[in-house]
Amino acid sequence: MTAGSGTVLELLPMVFATPSVALRRAERLLESGPPPEHASVAHQVIGIWQRDFGDLGLALRHLRRARDLAARAGSPDREADVLATLGVALVHAGRTREGLAAFERGVGRGSAHTRARVLYRRAYSFWVLGRHREALDDVRRAIPVLRQARDVIWVARSLTLRAAVHLAVGAVDRAEADFAAAEQLWGTTGQDHDKADVVEWRALTAFRAGDIPAALRLFDEAAERYTALGTPTFMLSIRRCEVLRAAGLAAEALAEADAAIAALDGVGGQRTRKAELLLTAAQAAGPAGDPDTAVDRAAAAVRLFARQRRPWWEAHARLVLAEARFAAGARNGRMVADAAALAGRLASFGSPSAPQAALLAGRIALALDRPAEAELHLARAARARRSGAPQARVTGWVAQALRARAAGSRRGVLQACRRGLDVLDEHRTTLGAPELRARVSEQGAELAALAQEAALASGGARRLLEWSERWRAAALAAPAARPPEDPGLLADLTSFREIASRAEEARRDGRPVPALEREQRRLEREIRARTLRARGGGAGDGRRLDPAALVERLERDGGQLVELVVLDDRVRVLLCGGGRVRRFAGGRLSRAVAEAELVQAGLRRLAHPGGAARLPLLEAAGRRLEELLLGEAAAELGPGPVVVVPPGRLHRVPWALLPSLRERVVSVSPSAGTWLRARETAPPPTGRHVLVRGPGLATGGAEVPELTDLYGRLTLLEGDGARAGAVLRALDGASLSHIAAHGVFRADNPLFSSLRLADGPLTVHDFERLERSPYRLILSSCDTARLAPVGADELLGLVTALLPLGTAGVVASSAPVNDAAVVPLMLALHKGLACGLSLAEALRDARAALPGDAVHQATGWAFTAFGAA
Repeated sequence: MTAGSGTVLELLPMVFATPSVALRRAERLLESGPPPEHASVAHQVIGIWQRDFGDLGLALRHLRRARDLAARAGSPDREADVLATLGVALVHAGRTREGLAAFERGVGRGSAHTRARVLYRRAYSFWVLGRHREALDDVRRAIPVLRQARDVIWVARSLTLRAAVHLAVGAVDRAEADFAAAEQLWGTTGQDHDKADVVEWRALTAFRAGDIPAALRLFDEAAERYTALGTPTFMLSIRRCEVLRAAGLAAEALAEADAAIAALDGVGGQRTRKAELLLTAAQAAGPAGDPDTAVDRAAAAVRLFARQRRPWWEAHARLVLAEARFAAGARNGRMVADAAALAGRLASFGSPSAPQAALLAGRIALALDRPAEAELHLARAARARRSGAPQARVTGWVAQALRARAAGSRRGVLQACRRGLDVLDEHRTTLGAPELRARVSEQGAELAALAQEAALASGGARRLLEWSERWRAAALAAPAARPPEDPGLLADLTSFREIASRAEEARRDGRPVPALEREQRRLEREIRARTLRARGGGAGDGRRLDPAALVERLERDGGQLVELVVLDDRVRVLLCGGGRVRRFAGGRLSRAVAEAELVQAGLRRLAHPGGAARLPLLEAAGRRLEELLLGEAAAELGPGPVVVVPPGRLHRVPWALLPSLRERVVSVSPSAGTWLRARETAPPPTGRHVLVRGPGLATGGAEVPELTDLYGRLTLLEGDGARAGAVLRALDGASLSHIAAHGVFRADNPLFSSLRLADGPLTVHDFERLERSPYRLILSSCDTARLAPVGADELLGLVTALLPLGTAGVVASSAPVNDAAVVPLMLALHKGLACGLSLAEALRDARAALPGDAVHQATGWAFTAFGAA
């Protein structure tokens, strides 16, 4: 080029370093009437920007203009470079044949150095198309030439691309090595956008290696870098959605993918990205429980990939479409053949999804009662159980379990289920966030159900108990992973509390709150993102429930444990006690859930005066619940205390309402194992008691002043002293804590369920920061025991957050209660505790001491004792 061309050529690397700056300079250059070569560069820069961040149609117009200007200038290197850029844009536009033809012309022009850059971009296009072997061939040809030319930027790009191809075919170790080498080279350049891109790739690599927290942290870091550069993040959304699905957050992944599709359509963006986003949405819709959307998005993705001549991608979209149709109830012989063909095709591509397709073929064959055909496909899928990411290995163990079941081998089923669940146990220990630990259990739901089915068929009640416990409340079995000492998280929690308090005050005063609510939602998103990035606290203690140890503990206590197991909507009652485990039949879970909702409505009505006429209806519902949930086991209960272990969907049942439990000492636990651990938890040596009274209670927390005389070593926090920091410091390691404060349950985000204090809400996230939560905790307000079922029978909420942190027992309410009626209940409860009773014993006696009117009875039933203290 002529004088000054060096400055003009600097625009090309600038578009990947500071894209917006490069765009503005290129537009100003064109306004100056430059010569053809310079104008070619300017149009190429604008075309790259529009291709990657804007309107693809506009990008093609600029790139064609750049090509024509390069030809007019008589510069083979310039023309070859533009042809390569145009080829990438055409491939992204779905015009694959034209794009590859442009590359072919570009390879035939220019110097060896320019040809190497063209080969890199053709390799990138082959990667987009899923033609991984051709991509590797081109990038391997390009790297030595680029290294010889000491072209650091393009060598780094080539290493990044080669790593991406390795990752696509499951060669994670090779990918990590190339990404590390590329990142080292990027550190010597000013290519900020490329640096952000490699952080995004490292996130995906961490995920492929099974490290979800690291992946989420790196994705967030990449997003911050892109935001600073002002560039869109469509590809990041695709990759992040994959991680969200694996973390059990499929509904969030679907929402993010659909939002990205809308944004891409709004700017006329790349059709290749549109197809990938449609596939991403389809992959999320299935586990999110929306099969119709899965079919719709997958079918659209198949059509686009086919038009774009992207067979690798089309095969993956066809797999998702087949899975969605099977989930919707379709099954026939053609589907078996198609799934098997997909497995072969995906295997030829080196795709890690091949076992998933083979598993689908086996499932359909089993559904059609074709055992020999099913065995063939399941055996192929089962090979994945030996290596790879946790999800792939679980797929293999599911296939192995289905093979064993088809062969009639209960022992084989149980062995496969045990090994598969062990994989997920190991995976869960890497996750620090309780939400991720709970949601990842969904991946083991089928294995757990297969094991329970085999145990039930064997007829052994103890074996069924053992396998029911194997995956119940598993998120609580691992050691608690407290949030990291992150100053940003602490600052966000403080800001959230302040904003929420200001919003509540504004609502009371009738002032508008939209701006405050937007800031509150922003802070919630930031807090949640920070907590999801937390790493796990290490391996658990490795203990599994020993039914003999449970029975022995119950024998020493003179009590019984009732565990409710659900298979195919039928409740099975396991009654443990008296030296044995017995099994009884219950009713349908769906009917019990409906009755429980009616009971909750009745309790809400009885919390207010004038609802006494509903008391007989509530008692009748209690009798129906007993028949559905306990069946004949109700008549077999001995005289001692009873521990109830219900499934997650029944966490809101007021167990004291059931006739056979009404006058008993009853406690509730998420699992038998959780109860045993709570039973073995020693109280702290301090003997310290804490009373907290929050603002805005109808009675002013009238029980609190009357309790101060009951206890010796006492901390009382009320008024302006009942602030979050002071309350948390007082609660840490306390023997007994009583909090009288308004409770708010957040079904949409259960870890933001809270207690209202003087300076705003005290959330579950705050409680998780305790070194040791109170040994006993009493929450005297509404909704403090409500929990959100997630994953496979896991629960999220205040109670489940406290149990792994040292709390052995909680008394809380799962329904709205009458504040005035709570006062005598709490006074009687504490009187029993002062006499040495357990929480469950004291609560039973407190209910009996209440007046006999409907409001007081309903108040007593609304409270439950959790745990074993």
